[in-house]
Amino acid sequence: MNEKDYTSLELHTPASLSMFPKAFWGLLGAAWSFIVYFFRKNTRKLIAHQTVRYEVMPLTPISRLRLGQLKKKVLVLDLDETLIHSRHDSGGLLRPAVKPDTPPDFVLKVVIERHPVKFFVHKRPHVDFFLSVVSQWYELVVFTASMEIYGSAVCDRLDKNRGTFKRRYYRQHCKVDTGSFTKDLSFVHNDLSSILILDNSPGAYKGFPENAVPIKSWFADPFDTSLLNVLPMLDAIRFCNDVRNVLQRNKIQHMQW
Repeated sequence: MNEKDYTSLELHTPASLSMFPKAFWGLLGAAWSFIVYFFRKNTRKLIAHQTVRYEVMPLTPISRLRLGQLKKKVLVLDLDETLIHSRHDSGGLLRPAVKPDTPPDFVLKVVIERHPVKFFVHKRPHVDFFLSVVSQWYELVVFTASMEIYGSAVCDRLDKNRGTFKRRYYRQHCKVDTGSFTKDLSFVHNDLSSILILDNSPGAYKGFPENAVPIKSWFADPFDTSLLNVLPMLDAIRFCNDVRNVLQRNKIQHMQW
């Protein structure tokens, strides 16, 4: 076969064969993306179920008697950057702190001002275990500066029909102070000696610093243990008469878990 024959063969090669490498690499890229996504999602699940735990011990008769003589305390919980973090598909509102390719724990679809918005929600490590424990110790209340249509949907997914959150408060229940939303704890409970708030934003509880348990903001760290770290303190404080005395004495308001 001479050079002319080779040229003729190339001219008559089917186009589908010349496109084969491109299709192959496209398929390989899609498969790799799926493997990476699957690995990241299951790695997060594995980390969330790591053996680091706070072991809840049965109460002694004396502790049970002491606890029975006290009012049950109210623990107010913030949502965003405290229990969860979310990003959404509304263009400029996307938060750069979260990697867009991080698999969410669940996706919410809500309509805000007639516009459909999809939220990709990431649960803080150990949040399910945390809620299962503190719900045995406290009356749990959610107080978020987020809109109710979003906050309610997040609460429903965290609650899983267990009745974990006894009450819920949203943006309309906040006060506006110098352009920011603040949370009035006296609106939640009239006895300030029996209420404390776990929140990542000092501005949210600036009117009640003596009732606050600060926690650092969470965005994406899969190894975060802040919710576990705060459990021993929450376990102990339910036995006190006035949460403010304990928090001030230990300067809890100047710490971040």
